[in-house]
Amino acid sequence: MTIADMSENATGPARGTGVPAARPAAAGGPVREQVREPVWRPPGPASVPTTFRWYPRLTRSADRSVVGGVCAGIADHLDVKITYVRLAMVLLATLSGAGVALYSVLWVMLPSAPARADEARADGGRTGGARADGDRANARQADLRERRTGKALVALALVGSVLSFMLTTTTGLNVIVPVLVVALGAGLVWQQYDRGGKVSPRSAFDWARVTAGATLVVVGLAVVVLGQVEFAALRSSLLAVVATLVGVGLLSVPIGLRLWHSLEEERAARIREAERSDIASHLHDSVLQTLALIQKRSDDPGQVAQLARRQERELRQWLFGAGSRMSSGATTMAGAVEVVVGDLEDAYGLRIDQVVVGGDGPVRDAEEAVLGAVREALVNVAKHAGVETADVFVENDGRVLSAFVRDRGAGFDPDTVSDDRHGLAQSIRHRVESRGGKVTVRSTLGRGTEIGIEMPLEGE
Repeated sequence: MTIADMSENATGPARGTGVPAARPAAAGGPVREQVREPVWRPPGPASVPTTFRWYPRLTRSADRSVVGGVCAGIADHLDVKITYVRLAMVLLATLSGAGVALYSVLWVMLPSAPARADEARADGGRTGGARADGDRANARQADLRERRTGKALVALALVGSVLSFMLTTTTGLNVIVPVLVVALGAGLVWQQYDRGGKVSPRSAFDWARVTAGATLVVVGLAVVVLGQVEFAALRSSLLAVVATLVGVGLLSVPIGLRLWHSLEEERAARIREAERSDIASHLHDSVLQTLALIQKRSDDPGQVAQLARRQERELRQWLFGAGSRMSSGATTMAGAVEVVVGDLEDAYGLRIDQVVVGGDGPVRDAEEAVLGAVREALVNVAKHAGVETADVFVENDGRVLSAFVRDRGAGFDPDTVSDDRHGLAQSIRHRVESRGGKVTVRSTLGRGTEIGIEMPLEGE
């Protein structure tokens, strides 16, 4: 970029927009051609990243790690081959284990970089075809070779650090071997919990690795401690440790209880907040929307009443746990009754209060016959009873399915019903009695009607 490109247009009203400013023409004079002056333009997003760094951030790379990903992260940071970094760590390890100590410190201090699986998948999708498959195969082969080389260098570093430490100090294998065992166990556990810091063991291999690491740590520490303690004084030492632990436990009981209660209160608060959010969402999506529709259609009383009845039914189902039955359709008896009642309320404007008790089994032939009879009885109530409400009671005791439809309307005399009225004779009596059921009709003029249905379920 030249100096001319970075010069600023002093007369331009907007800086960094990339649009040249027009020179205003003199009053009454001819319009002159606009002169394009160089304008400072900010670099595009593809040229310089948002957070510019001369070097990438120093992190541990979990994609190419053999132990903890420290060497891979340093290689990415310095843009060098990972083998060179590993060789440098091996040379440092031969200096009385300095490389091992440095690696351990960096493993603890450096954050882990996110995995590059998504980027690799995106690159493969952009490349496409056989070329992408070939690139992935070559990358896998190179990764395998790199890992084999890394494992060999890890073994070489351990051997070199042990030998150099033994040569420079007078420490024997009776101390070095337990320390190596403890370090190996700690490394196994760290590798498991180093995947983002929140991944617990899931597979049998993960649990075996954590168990083996913990066992190695305990065994190594026990060997070190028992090698330095006389067995005669071991009993008194253990008693002192136990007494100290009991004292610490007694002192920490109030703190532990307070922490436990605070966690329980926080958990209860989260549950209450989640329930409050669910209730608010449901009321917004149902009741408030229905109220808005009622306001828009206030000039149509019939439509307003239908919306109110529908919302009342939905709210009642949600409050008393019937929403799950309605969402499953008519696959169960209780759900089928809900569907029948909802359809008739919407179609005839009749308010129906239903109660379903007993077992909630699937809808088969007997249940289908009872549902058809209940529907026809409610239709007769809506057409002939002259009332706005009706009651439905359904009970299933496992042997007999009983249903009652009751209204407090005009009533009628069953003996005076003509044969050409097929509603009661065909849709109710014949439908139920043809399957072994029984229908009873009790009606009084001016006081209402009750239709009882009993359907045996044996053999279904």
